[in-house]
Amino acid sequence: MTSRRAFVKSAALLSAGVLAAPALLAKSPSTIGLQLYTVRDAMQQDPAGTLARLAKLGYNSVEGATYTGNQKFYGMEPAAFAKVLKQNGLIMPSSHYLLGEQENNGQATQGTILHGWDKAVDDAAQVGIKYMVCAYLLEGERGNLDHYKLLAERLNKAGERCKKAGIQMAYHNHDFEFAAQNGKLPYDVLLKETDKNLVQMELDLYWATKAGHDPVELFKKNPGRFPLWHVKDMDKTPQHGFTEVGNGSIDFKRIFAQAKVAGMKYFFVEQDQTPGSPFDSIQQSITHIKRNLV
Repeated sequence: MTSRRAFVKSAALLSAGVLAAPALLAKSPSTIGLQLYTVRDAMQQDPAGTLARLAKLGYNSVEGATYTGNQKFYGMEPAAFAKVLKQNGLIMPSSHYLLGEQENNGQATQGTILHGWDKAVDDAAQVGIKYMVCAYLLEGERGNLDHYKLLAERLNKAGERCKKAGIQMAYHNHDFEFAAQNGKLPYDVLLKETDKNLVQMELDLYWATKAGHDPVELFKKNPGRFPLWHVKDMDKTPQHGFTEVGNGSIDFKRIFAQAKVAGMKYFFVEQDQTPGSPFDSIQQSITHIKRNLV
């Protein structure tokens, strides 16, 4: 299975007028999204066929996980990729990108926040993406609290460039941002040091919960800051691994009830690892979501 590092950069499409208010999300399943990292191998082998398959399962919003920095979205030029999305009734309002601080074999990784960002923004604008998300910090990019303050500065700068193109910058968490350093959380540093008008948050509900933090409390302390969510469930084993939405221990009804407080606009199902075919798992997840959450 391909690594996240190879896939955590990306692109997207959003049709005009689709940016729904949270109140509408509660009534319409049309905004159920999938983070394409869940089906990363299938997207690498047959992106067009995979997108068609997702649409048949009932997903019509997706979040990208691959942008190569040379105008390629899953191997396609922006216009071609946008066409495939439209043909399948899909929108891609959000997409993931790497920071690019840690070099790859001594070479800067293009299409990242620190390398080739102007072009990445221009390419994203060409296909209509609305959120460009810093997806993941490689281990060498984390560091101490001062380094997180530097990250905040970089995110603000990237967010300024995004704003010029009508795009919103955002940051996606894992659990390491909640590991205290000198009594402070790196995640709190990012919330405080980034300009909320330039940098919003994509809250991964699984990782925040696994780190011992209540998403609802985060929403209440930082209202309107979380327009994007990752919806993934935590299994009931001692390892607290990934499982299909509805099969685990996370109380999504309680969390979804606070969508307006969070400022949520879009959510994306994600399951990093599946016991069998990822398509079987995401079918279970969307069935549960339609029956119980939207």
